[in-house]
Formats: sequence, structure tokens, C-alpha cells
Amino acid sequence: MIPVIVLTGGLGAGKTTLLQRLLSDPRMAGTAVLVNEFGEIGLDHELIAPVDGPVMLMRSGCVCCTIRGDIAQSLRDLLDRQGAGEIAPITRVVIETTGLADPFPVLSTLQADPVMRSQVKAGGVITVVDAFNGPAALTRGGVALRQIAAADTLVLAKTDLVGAADARALEKRLRALNPVARLVRAGAPLDEILPERPMDKEIALPAAAQGHNHDHSGIQTLSITRAGPVNWTAFGLWLTALLHTHGERIHRVKGILAVEQGGPPVAVHGVGPLVHPPRHLEHLGGAATESRLVFIFEDLSPDALRRSFDLFDRLGHARAPLPETVC
Repeated sequence: MIPVIVLTGGLGAGKTTLLQRLLSDPRMAGTAVLVNEFGEIGLDHELIAPVDGPVMLMRSGCVCCTIRGDIAQSLRDLLDRQGAGEIAPITRVVIETTGLADPFPVLSTLQADPVMRSQVKAGGVITVVDAFNGPAALTRGGVALRQIAAADTLVLAKTDLVGAADARALEKRLRALNPVARLVRAGAPLDEILPERPMDKEIALPAAAQGHNHDHSGIQTLSITRAGPVNWTAFGLWLTALLHTHGERIHRVKGILAVEQGGPPVAVHGVGPLVHPPRHLEHLGGAATESRLVFIFEDLSPDALRRSFDLFDRLGHARAPLPETVC
């Protein structure tokens, strides 16, 4: 399964500079990059030659491809070329499109397309935040907030254009908006930027997110912790119903659950109404002793969300019939 990474952020945030630096790393060899136009990311100096149409080979061993039509078709074209031996095996795909708003449509495409589901997997979202223009964008809300809420890695760029105190204040706000994402500066090592390495050992939350945090932008976070295992069937039904009803307002769900006495924990991860397949975290070793969930959302009552979970948790343990409504 080839991981697909979505690279997003506002216009001029620094996505181009970050992408250039990532692709210059030898460990990124075999990466396929989907962009709108080559010139927009300034990679022409690395290109060797076209391979029949919009595909370009690069000295780094990566493949660069313009998006023709929808993203799913472009991905299928790349996979077909790989299968036919026209290009080297692809190790990962990075999608960066001009004007990309909410990352959810791209992630949804990967899940909805039957061909995609069998060959690629969601590799995470990298959101670049401009330290100079970011605060104003956050105040306006909308797309900028959804990009931050969906991120697995937040990359703060252009910190040289602002004072140290302003950069720290923006970092504090970003942590409040998305406490489950890694937050790094643009010059961080590759391993700290790519969202592929295991980050399931713990969900580090600032104190403000232990209950629920109100940001003037409208984004809120809620952390729920339960001792002992949860009823996996009841939880799955509850989360499915919750996201079906409120998926447009719940931007992110991430958690580590104890689902059986003495068994390994299970990681759950969702962006909008899309939930990635759960994973048993065998690499952590030992048995899970508690369950912890983090929600990032807007226009919902955190108290109602917590009460809803409490109800399903109690009914799940009692093995009683589950109610039809969630909030």
C-alpha cells in the first residue's frame, strides 16, 4: 500500500520551499509528486526528461506529474505506468495542488475509489502555516482552520519575518487548535515532518485541551479518557453514527483504545466523516489499560459530545440495545 501525503496550506505559505527541500533528501527517492503545473513549485532545474506526456523524471529518482482532470485519474495513471514498468516503483505520493482548500476531498477520493483503496492508503496531511500571514488567516477562519484541524504535521514557515515572541504565540495557538498534530519549524529534519512514522505511543495534549478549549475562531477540542477496555462494537456504531450526523463539523478524531482485557491498544483516526482503518499497536508492547480520544470540532456542544460518549460507553458495557441518536 503506497502512502499518499497531502501537502496543504495557504497561498504563499511556503509549500514550494518545503517540497523542494523534502525532495532533495535521498530518502525521498521514489516519491511521486502530483502538482498543477511544474513551474508553480519551481522544480524545473531537477527535471531530466518527460516520459510520454505530463510525467517528468527527476535526478533525485522522484517522479513529477501534472494533474489531468481529477486526482483519482492522475493517481491511476501513475499506478498504471508503474505496473507497465515505465517508471520505477513508487514509494509514496505527495499531492500539492494550487488552491487546495479542505484536505478532506482528497482523502475521501482515496477511500471512495475502489482501485485506490486496494493500492494506496492515506499517509497523512502536512499543513504549512505562514508565520507572517497566518494569524490574520486564522482570524478569518474557514479554509485555513480546516487545513490546520486536519493536519498530522503542522509546519511553521517564515519565522524569520516575525519576532520570536510572535512566533511562540502562534505556535501556542496552533497547539490549541490541533493538539494531536506534531508542530515543527520549516527547517526541521525530514523524520519530524513526514507524518508516516509511528506517533501512536501517546497523544500529548496541552493543559487547555484536557477538557475543552474555546478558540475565538470557533474551533474546539475535547479529550475523553476512560480506564479499562471499551466495547469495540458499541464504539464503532457510536462513532459511525456520530460522524454520519455531524461529520462536517467534526474535523478530526484521534485516539488509542483499550478494546480487550490484556490486549494491545487500537489506534483510531478520522478526518471529517472519513475514518481510516483501525490498527492494533503491537509495537507498543504490553496491554492497554485505558482509552483516550481527542476530538477537534466546531459548532457542537462539547458537553453534549461527552454525554453522548458516556451513554454509549455505559450501554456498551451493559450490552444493552444502543439508542438511535448520538447528540
